[in-house]
Amino acid sequence: MDDPQLLRYSRQILLPQFGIEGQQALLDSHALIIGAGGLGSPAALYLAAAGIGRLSIADDDAVEASNLQRQILHREQDIGRPKAESARDHLRQLNPELQVEAITERLQGTALEERVRAADLVLDCSDNFTTRFAINAASVRQRKPLVSGAAIRLEGQVAVFDLRDDDRPCYRCLYREEGELEETCAENGVLGPLVGIIGSIQALEAIKLLTGMGKALTGRLLILDGMSMEWREMKLRKDPECPVCGRTPGHATGNP
Repeated sequence: MDDPQLLRYSRQILLPQFGIEGQQALLDSHALIIGAGGLGSPAALYLAAAGIGRLSIADDDAVEASNLQRQILHREQDIGRPKAESARDHLRQLNPELQVEAITERLQGTALEERVRAADLVLDCSDNFTTRFAINAASVRQRKPLVSGAAIRLEGQVAVFDLRDDDRPCYRCLYREEGELEETCAENGVLGPLVGIIGSIQALEAIKLLTGMGKALTGRLLILDGMSMEWREMKLRKDPECPVCGRTPGHATGNP
């Protein structure tokens, strides 16, 4: 670490729980962010500002005018551009030392598997159950920590799933595919600061996991009611019958 880096990150290096060792660990880390929208924007901005060494950002959508109310990575001049490329350019302006890769395709199948394998940690900032289930399965197979966030209307939630320990739950232990209702912000609305809160917590949890600092949200689900500003916490248990991580035929082990 050189003198400009020591100055740039001095306020977090001063933290005794973080220090130079934590900063170096962050500089050596690679995170994959899937979704460059309302959640991915604050998560990516805070990780880039904190000095993560490498970010891969995947999103196959383009910036629209209706995104600008909450997706703070993008500007009016970015309307029509791929979100991943817009995100890459603004993150480089924030931190020129950051290695950032824009992935403009929808990650699925082998491509998703390879991207998860290459990263140290995955942040799920997507907006639909199909994608979340696929990200979770790949993270379980590759034994990579997954920081999951979701937000709609004035409600948000965030959790960490870390199957490096086989006794811990995965995302599918919490949600089963059958019968899930697919709700979107386009249909139900969302207030911008809400996704800012959840995405920022995702960044904090990612930093903790990558540096070994503090106690992660592993095995816990935080739920925010933004209308009353009340938080609830649920402790999650591993489902032995989970089709992804359970000890039953068809769980996500081996190759996809």
